[in-house]
Amino acid sequence: MDTNLPVVVIGAGPVGLAAAAHLHERGLPFTLLEAGDGPAAAVRRWGHVRLFSPWRYNVDAAARRLLTEAGWVEPDPDLLPTGALLAADYLRPLADLPALKPHVRYGARVTAVTRHGLDRLRTAGRADAPFLVRLANGEDLLARAVIDASGTWVTPNVLGTSGIPAHGEAAAGRFIEPALPDVLGADRDRFAGRRTLVVGAGHSAANTLLALADLAARAPGTSVVWAIRSASPARTYGGGAGDALPARGAIGTRVREHVESGAIEVVTGFGVQTVTPSGDAVAVSDGTRTMIVDRIVAATGFRPDHSLTAELRLDLDPVLGSTRALAPLIDPNEHSCGTVPPHGVDELAHPEPGFYAIGVKSYGRAPTFLMATGYEQARSVVAALAGDWTAARDVQLDLPETGVCSSAQPTGTDRIETSGGCCGTPTTASTGRGLATGISGGLLSSAPLTLLPLVGQSTADSGQGGGCAC
Repeated sequence: MDTNLPVVVIGAGPVGLAAAAHLHERGLPFTLLEAGDGPAAAVRRWGHVRLFSPWRYNVDAAARRLLTEAGWVEPDPDLLPTGALLAADYLRPLADLPALKPHVRYGARVTAVTRHGLDRLRTAGRADAPFLVRLANGEDLLARAVIDASGTWVTPNVLGTSGIPAHGEAAAGRFIEPALPDVLGADRDRFAGRRTLVVGAGHSAANTLLALADLAARAPGTSVVWAIRSASPARTYGGGAGDALPARGAIGTRVREHVESGAIEVVTGFGVQTVTPSGDAVAVSDGTRTMIVDRIVAATGFRPDHSLTAELRLDLDPVLGSTRALAPLIDPNEHSCGTVPPHGVDELAHPEPGFYAIGVKSYGRAPTFLMATGYEQARSVVAALAGDWTAARDVQLDLPETGVCSSAQPTGTDRIETSGGCCGTPTTASTGRGLATGISGGLLSSAPLTLLPLVGQSTADSGQGGGCAC
């Protein structure tokens, strides 16, 4: 293969830009393709949400070095940024660096990735054939390797309880909101004075429930219903003050208080089967019970879109949609975001040499992704592409400790307190395939309601929903 061909990176979010920074440091030619009109398009969609983790865990190491050389002043490492601040104060300056900007293309939506001149059946000469990346405008690009950091934000899960759309879901689209609407800001008029049903049990659902409860206290006629499939909301409540993820504990505690006070009506054992518009309202049924509401927030998580790579030889876990090697390390039935072991190029490799999915997309449907984990994935993969396998396999994560911390911390601040050594003291976990226990950047808080001085990803139910993600 022509080694002068660029590495194509798909997606100019935090992890895609981190990959670009590492590629530049390694002296590897690259092209970064972004479907949006600027960097961090998905992050800007939830710009009103505050992260659980402070700045110190939200900046990639290579990106920090490049920005510092250019005179960038890093934000206070103990402050908790919103998504908007993450995009404006870090990701935009990073994308605009002279080292990266000439290699970034916006409005460049990828529709397919394959091998030049070869379909999936062809084996002879496969490893030596360049990748062909096709764009929506019909342009074809050749690449020596492809790093897919496109995320899952544009492919949310459906409302239907069986993994397929509920009956009538498509026809009721005008009543359905995506995860993490700006309830107290730009989207306020769609919720004020209305009855809203939130479907989902992850952190995206919890954030929206808290925002709606706050709106209900201010706007007469506003009411909140929360539907979950399980028999109890205990999983969403978490461990409260004893939760190893303090921000998660604080949010769960606040949701529980609103449920117990009646501000949030919870309906358990409810799986959406049908959605039926009825005038200006919509009926939602599980086959036995029916609720009439004005709006529905689908906080049901996200899923990866592998259709772009249908002609590549990918070895995907049949359950999660991640690589088979990564699946047991991130399985949400066994792991939380804080107990996922460090991992890198070996766990991300497919039978198709030179193709890697990194970031939240690499986790498939698992809601246990952390932003710092994505940064380390980028570093490891780029080191491997540069031929530095020693560095590629020396996977390390710098995470806050997961000792039990109090979640009963003061609200109304955007700063995390690092005294006491519990959640503010960094700990380095290195592989020898050892287990990293920790929490890191990318967890979404419930801002702009109460700014939690805590650490923690919710990938929108991580599901990027249902867990920790960014």
